[in-house]
Amino acid sequence: MWSSPEKVVAMLLRSLTRSSSNASTSLFFRLFPRSYFSRSSPATARSIRRLSDAGTGSELFLRRGLRLLPAAASGCLSGQFSRAVSTQTAPSYPGQDEAEKLGFEKAREEFISECKSKAVLFRHKKTGCEVMSVSNDDENKVFGVVFRTPPKDSTGIPHILEHSVLCGSRKYPLKEPFVELLKGSLYTFLNAFTYPDRTCYPVASTNTKDFYNLVDVYLDAVFFPKCVDDVHTFQQEGWHYELNHPSEDISYKGVVFNEMKGVYSQPDNILGRITQQAKNTYGVDSGGDPKDIPKLTFDKFKEFHCQYYHPSNARIWFYGDDDPVQRLKVLSEYLDMFDASPARDSSKVEPQKLFSGPRRIVEKYPAGGDGDLKKKHMVCLNWLLSEKPLDLQTQLALGFLDHLMLGTPASPLRKILLESGLGEALVNSGVEDELLQPQFSVGLKGVSDDKVQKVEELIMSTLRKLADEGFDTDAVEASMNTIEFSMRENNTGSSPRGLSLMLQSIGKWIYDMDPFEPLKYEEPLKTLKARIAEEGSKAVFSPLIEKFILNNPHCVTIEMQPDPEKASQEEVEEKNILQKVKASMTDEELAELARATEELRLKQETPDSPEALKCVPSLNLSDIPKKPTYVPTEVGDVNGVKVLRHDLFTNDILYTEVVFDMGALRHELLPLMGTQDMSFVQLNQLIGRKTGGITVYPFTSSVWGSDVPCSKIIVRGKSMVGRAEDLFNLMNCVLQEVRFTDKQRFKQFISQSRARMENRLRGSGQGIAAARMDAMLNAAGWMSEQMNGLSYIEFLHTLEQKVDQDWEGISSSLEEIRTSLLSKNGCIVNMTADGKSLTSTEKFVGKFLDSLPEKPSGGQVTWDARVPLRNEAIVIPTQVNYVGKAGNIYSSGYKLDGSSYVISKHIGNTWLWDRVRVSGGAYGGFCDFDSHSGVFSFLSYRDPNLLKTLDIYDGTGDFLRGLDVDEDTLTKAVIGTIGDVDSYQLPDAKGYSSLLRHLLNVTDEERQIRRAEILSTSLKDFKEFAEAVDSVRDKGVAVAVASQEDIDAANKERSDFFEVKKAL
Repeated sequence: MWSSPEKVVAMLLRSLTRSSSNASTSLFFRLFPRSYFSRSSPATARSIRRLSDAGTGSELFLRRGLRLLPAAASGCLSGQFSRAVSTQTAPSYPGQDEAEKLGFEKAREEFISECKSKAVLFRHKKTGCEVMSVSNDDENKVFGVVFRTPPKDSTGIPHILEHSVLCGSRKYPLKEPFVELLKGSLYTFLNAFTYPDRTCYPVASTNTKDFYNLVDVYLDAVFFPKCVDDVHTFQQEGWHYELNHPSEDISYKGVVFNEMKGVYSQPDNILGRITQQAKNTYGVDSGGDPKDIPKLTFDKFKEFHCQYYHPSNARIWFYGDDDPVQRLKVLSEYLDMFDASPARDSSKVEPQKLFSGPRRIVEKYPAGGDGDLKKKHMVCLNWLLSEKPLDLQTQLALGFLDHLMLGTPASPLRKILLESGLGEALVNSGVEDELLQPQFSVGLKGVSDDKVQKVEELIMSTLRKLADEGFDTDAVEASMNTIEFSMRENNTGSSPRGLSLMLQSIGKWIYDMDPFEPLKYEEPLKTLKARIAEEGSKAVFSPLIEKFILNNPHCVTIEMQPDPEKASQEEVEEKNILQKVKASMTDEELAELARATEELRLKQETPDSPEALKCVPSLNLSDIPKKPTYVPTEVGDVNGVKVLRHDLFTNDILYTEVVFDMGALRHELLPLMGTQDMSFVQLNQLIGRKTGGITVYPFTSSVWGSDVPCSKIIVRGKSMVGRAEDLFNLMNCVLQEVRFTDKQRFKQFISQSRARMENRLRGSGQGIAAARMDAMLNAAGWMSEQMNGLSYIEFLHTLEQKVDQDWEGISSSLEEIRTSLLSKNGCIVNMTADGKSLTSTEKFVGKFLDSLPEKPSGGQVTWDARVPLRNEAIVIPTQVNYVGKAGNIYSSGYKLDGSSYVISKHIGNTWLWDRVRVSGGAYGGFCDFDSHSGVFSFLSYRDPNLLKTLDIYDGTGDFLRGLDVDEDTLTKAVIGTIGDVDSYQLPDAKGYSSLLRHLLNVTDEERQIRRAEILSTSLKDFKEFAEAVDSVRDKGVAVAVASQEDIDAANKERSDFFEVKKAL
């Protein structure tokens, strides 16, 4: 699965030394950790059935009112700062003799102070497999096995194999034991992903029994998969010809095939892939090009596994508070079954020599026909920085340089490019150092065809100026503080810290370099700071710009030109190929293909037997705590304002949120809320120097049992406790002192926002569809969609034209928003830190609150708007569809019960997984229940179908009525749901989730009631829920984001089923 470079994947896979604008390594995922796509933030990652958008991390909490995913992470991958305290006894470390008995030799041992861990590198004597065993008191245990898997072509073998090995194995001969783990595990991470040159299989859990269950399933899957003997798995996950009847047309189907069609529909993704493939070392696509995937044969697929999936070619990682001896015992059982293999030598990635001169590539991308296509070009300059891997000191310095140039809105290269008016937004920009050789890229999209050359000239002249003049001292200090704060905080959000460290270590280890080095940042950071203090920042950073960029001949310039015909031409080409295939087949061959298609479908839709399911290890209900996790919360008062205090160990960091009510905001001003963060340019350096960051964003949700939505503005910040006064002073500056007078800056922001939203529409259409359906069904959904949905995209188009015509009116409206929001009346302050720090901070809170107006400028406004209820199709240039259907089940009489969480999870993991994804060929199919609003929704992701998928949604009620689940299956469903509810959280996320529960009136008593209902879920509950789901079938609304061709076909088959809106 492929991932964009934004927050969630950045948190996992980009070191701290990379700016937020960087284009991440092309990467493919099987499944993301427990999280659901967000309706309120740009999509950042693709998963098989659940999609995670970093945003505020609040989505699952909003749906279930029980727990919260951690907030957007700071992107840190180094050092352990605040950790959960283990309840286990201290681990026993294997001595040399003990390791020898288990077949291992100890190669190296170190204590890593940055993550307070003892790390031991073992080597399996028989196979040469290397094992990194990291021990500490972190209860969130992590395991991973990584293979070097460089492909020779773009048929997608590594990616298809990554999907396929988890579809049954020697010990677990089910269709998909992976899915059974999804149903009944307490995992905190369960995934697999493919890089351009390696494939990773990580798992994590806080429950030791569960953790080793996951480890065993994964080890058996990678070393002894069924897929190498089962062509049906290859066809399902990779590709196959599908023919339902000899008289019909042949089509391509396959999960990876459709996934990559989605990837190749997004201009930013296409640019990123061309950038990567411009390097000879990575000149093919490990994920697979849809034009090449059908060239892959089953024999080549099997051969690839045999060649690379061997212990000799593996690096294995353990992390956490489990027993280090047990780790080796588990591994020895598998590794001892193998002899040494030459795979480690044959998989080596060879470095590319630098070009002797610059090169230029011009490509086309699929574009919509609306708007001025001459203004939709993209241009990006890319430098391969070195023929050899860089030392950590240089890599760290380049990371700081990257942040200085591009990391914030005030960074000079970023600021100059955006203020030039030559383009709409940065694209594919930043340092990329996850592969063997680092590269630096910078570019713009939304460029006029006659301005492409000017963009290139501006990039070069700006880099020249930065090399000659250096950087502002305050900017250097701000970057230094920002990155160092993140490294020491080590806030990885909802992802395990051990996984972040693993991926960082693997970045060197996979190339036979030191796996310890990336974990140790203290000395390189100390040295870099000392150099800057002694020599000045210019002496440190200017030579880097000169050497690696300005005087580097290896520069590849890529220009992307919009082509409104490209998408349709590719569809025609594919149809022509398939027509030729059919024409070449005899009647007997066509009949056999139709029979094979039905055989595959029957196998896909036939469930595993209860006996087979029992082989997958699982927990018992007795392993599950009967009470939810409680966050210590003290409700107090400071100067007449409610203050929530959470006494938690945060290692001297203060996390705080200040919440303001949106109840006095006029409806017509709501879309402008999306433009409020423009103030960060002015304050960026000060915020970077003194805090860990400040963000401002809207929060909307329905409230269970109330017709009035919760609508708030949340100002969120963090700093060292000693900087608390600075933090609140800067929050005050952001809220009250910034003036909305810079028309040019505002225009730039609007262009960037529009470009970001259009990219989201192409890449995460399911989020746009979900937001649209919500907007039709409840007021909170309407509010959210106005600020982050199709309505917002339409508003931005209008606003962009209006800025020059009525800037005074717009500026006045922005000021009105401020005065409508800021007041002590209805304000809430939330703080998370240890008790002593909370007490010492209250005086700064009081001063901050005293600066606020007593009341907002306007009176209370009633929020009760809706988008008209209708089936809607949103047209974009795409090769895949995003199909949704939703309805309010409370309106049909359903009464909230905790069993609904279990049932909706089971629907997603069985009915939708099997029908929408496995046999339907979509990349993902899932459902969700928002317990606050009563909206039950179905969604698909990168789906080749449209009406067929809607029919599957409509059959859900019958599926539930015909369901016959045994006790084991039911127990798994309950345990998996509890895993969602009890997901692991870092201290800041605990405090934040407690705040949201307070805002939504979710009491601890209610949480206990819902938990008891979850634990007592019965088959009867499933049958009764069928009626609620039927109401979605009968009264629900459908929204699809799809191609014009597929929408036209749907409206032809079902006369005017969709009302059509053209978005791009």
